[in-house]
Amino acid sequence: MARPRAFDERHVLERAREQFWETGYAGTRMDDISRATGLGKGSLYGAFGDKAGLFHRVFDDWCTAVVEVARERLTGGPDAQALDRLSGYVHLMAENSASDTERRGCLLAKGAAELAHQDPTVAARSAEAMQTLLNLLRTEISAAQRHGDIDRAADPEQLAALLLTVVRGVEAVGKAGLAPQTLRTVADTALELLPLTEGRQRRATGRGPSGEN
Repeated sequence: MARPRAFDERHVLERAREQFWETGYAGTRMDDISRATGLGKGSLYGAFGDKAGLFHRVFDDWCTAVVEVARERLTGGPDAQALDRLSGYVHLMAENSASDTERRGCLLAKGAAELAHQDPTVAARSAEAMQTLLNLLRTEISAAQRHGDIDRAADPEQLAALLLTVVRGVEAVGKAGLAPQTLRTVADTALELLPLTEGRQRRATGRGPSGEN
């Protein structure tokens, strides 16, 4: 019978995530992971395989968390609240980037940028996460169209792709040093670009007709 592991796997994965997040995949050695987690390299190899195997676990968990945040914000509730859910999600993503004072960015974007061209597992997992995010946004846009908040003639797939590009792009330019208030303004501008029906612009941006709060 296999011996039970004498460590908290979740804690080890969290510490490994912090190390990969801080120094990137190429810049992280198993010695670094060993120091960060307090486990010997033999235990790490036995539990997770090589460095790539450990990173894949960390990356998969991160992608799952990113999708879950979106799912919590974008699913459930009546069509009448779909536009508010979209607005809330876009603003949340912008605020998260604006408050990232350490400019570490998102591990999904960081890992994909570093490894997707050479690691099929990372490429497939990041693509899957992005497709799920796109689907969630498209579903909410379609709900807002059914309720009459967004022009029904608009293509929900294209609008979802626009919003997804904005929320992921905000993270990238925020990491590069764009001012926090500019990131928030980008979110407002993206929502203003939605083909809203009359009287819905204020609901989406949270601003009055003249831009006042």
